[in-house]
This record gives sequence, structure tokens and C-alpha cells, in this order.
Amino acid sequence: MRALFTALVCILLSSSALAQGFKTSSEVGFFGGGSYYIGDLNPRKHFVYSKPAYGGIFRYNLSTRHSLRFNVTYGNIYGEDSESSDSYQVDRNLSFKTQVLEFAFGVELDLFKYRINDMKYPISPYFFYQLAYTRINPKAELDGTEYALQPLATEGQGSGLPGTKNNRYKLNQFTVPLGIGLKFNLRKRVAISIEYGIRKTFTDYIDDVSGNYLDVDAVTSLNGPLAAEFSDRSLSEGSKAGLNRGTSLNKDWYSFYGIMLTFKPFKKNICDMRGWR
Repeated sequence: MRALFTALVCILLSSSALAQGFKTSSEVGFFGGGSYYIGDLNPRKHFVYSKPAYGGIFRYNLSTRHSLRFNVTYGNIYGEDSESSDSYQVDRNLSFKTQVLEFAFGVELDLFKYRINDMKYPISPYFFYQLAYTRINPKAELDGTEYALQPLATEGQGSGLPGTKNNRYKLNQFTVPLGIGLKFNLRKRVAISIEYGIRKTFTDYIDDVSGNYLDVDAVTSLNGPLAAEFSDRSLSEGSKAGLNRGTSLNKDWYSFYGIMLTFKPFKKNICDMRGWR
């Protein structure tokens, strides 16, 4: 049964490659680099607030120009209003951090002919597009203790109050990774890729900031004093109720960038039908 299942998968994956006379191949590898985010606490600056990221990749090369790829990537992203040069952000004084765990599957397209096991085609720029399942959980610190922000509903999400979101945001999200890279062979069956990818998300709450301030007493009555504390941490005095806490016009983004080391683990293609029993 296992051989039959593998054969069926290989036939589906390799049909276009066989039509071109290309011998398909697979490769596995490791990723190391950094991660950062773009959102209400960091509207424009790329590569700032970076944290280490790492993961793994599996490529299935359908031709010298086309590959399927599966990634698992883990990183951390954060934002600090206190580190901004914008006076409004400094006064707002919000912060967050979250771990990001991403499972992504998609297509990689090479601009030049490339094969990991052939020094005749040793290098190519490429771009990729994928669909990913991503786990986030924004947190912030108070008096040395970290608290998860989503359960606190700091903007009154799910309360039914005017101007608030109908539901609390989801910690599990679908995202669309898009990116570019350059890969080149170190030797037969060993290659390095330098890669940058940005993720289009469908949430504005990676940083727990999107809408308007609620009245502090209303937040306290809804979710308690801790929620009120994280809802309005501004340095200036006076009520901010009804004023912009963030902006919902743009969704949040996050990025992974770094280097991948990949290997062709098998001398023979696992989908080579010859020699099967």
C-alpha cells in the first residue's frame, strides 16, 4: 500500500516534468535568519525590531524552472512605541511581542535554469508564492509579568459596544507568503539560498492594535482592571475615549529573511519507477 500511495503521489507531481523529459528531484534544508513586522507600532521601517528566526524546507523540483515547496518557520516579532521617533507613538506607549509559527505550501519559480545536482545550471534568482497557516499570540508586559492580550479585549472586541469589532480576533490565521531569493550550488547535491519573504495577512491585530480607545471605566466593567491598564497606557493625562488607538485601514504584515542550506538527500529519485517491487 505504501508503494502504491507513493507511486500515485509521484505520478501527480511529476506529470508536467515527465512531459519535458526532466528527472524530478527532492531536497531538504534548514533556514536561519530574522523576522520582523509592519503594523501600527511600526508603520514603515523594514528590518527594525528584528528577532532570530529558524525553520526547515522541503522542495520538490518539477523542472529546471519550477518547484513545489513546503516550509515550517518559527520566529518572534515585536513592537515598542517607546522606541519610535514619532511623538504620538511615544505618548501612546503601547508594546507587544508574539511568537510566530508558520506552515506554508506553494510554488517556487526560477528565473534561470537550475538544478541542485547539476553544476551546469548552478545558480538562479527565484520568487515564490504560497498559502500559509500561522499561529500568533500577542502579549505585553506589566510589572515584569507577560500577559496574553487577546483574552483581555483591549478595544472591546466582542462586547457589542458601538465602534467595536463584533468578535475577538483569531490567534490562528491564514497568510500569503510572497518572496524573492537567490540560490546557488556549493557542490553537487548541496546548495545555499539567500531569501526574503513578506507575508500578507488578513488581520490587523498581530499587535493587538487597530481601532479606537474605549472609555476606561467601560473596559474595566467589561474585562476587568488589567484589560483597562493595557487598553490605555498613554503618558499624557485625560480620557482618550473615541480617539484613534490605531488604524484599521491597513492590515499587519510580517517577514522572514535569511539563508537556507539545502541538500539532495537521495542519489536516486524517490519517484523513479525502476527497481520497484
